[in-house]
Amino acid sequence: MTNRNLLEPPETLLPADEAAQSELDSGADPTDVAAHHPTFSAAWAALAERAADSGGHIASYAYARTGYHRGLDALRKSGWKGFGPVPWAHLPNQGVLRSVAALAKAARAIGEDDEFERCRALLEDSDPASLRATGLD
Repeated sequence: MTNRNLLEPPETLLPADEAAQSELDSGADPTDVAAHHPTFSAAWAALAERAADSGGHIASYAYARTGYHRGLDALRKSGWKGFGPVPWAHLPNQGVLRSVAALAKAARAIGEDDEFERCRALLEDSDPASLRATGLD
């Protein structure tokens, strides 16, 4: 018997994309990983983070938005209804959560405060640990 809150949906756990993750972990350029695995949000998050690190906030915003949308598609395919827990501790979830964080940071950098707040709220609702892990706490 579980003590799960029946009013809250179950955690959404994305399936692993071992080939894409292995490629990224091996040091492959995220541009190549995104080209080979366009639905893999972690590659888009890596591209967004790299662009932000070099001051390319518009490019970061574009990469992050792609990862965000690909991630939302994957979450919905896994049963997510637009709310509920998306645990940071589950590695396959981190790509979409990093994309949302990168989108928040890029939005803040270009003065799009409403987008920043929406993204931050999505991370908070998904898993507050994602805020700490991405530096948005």
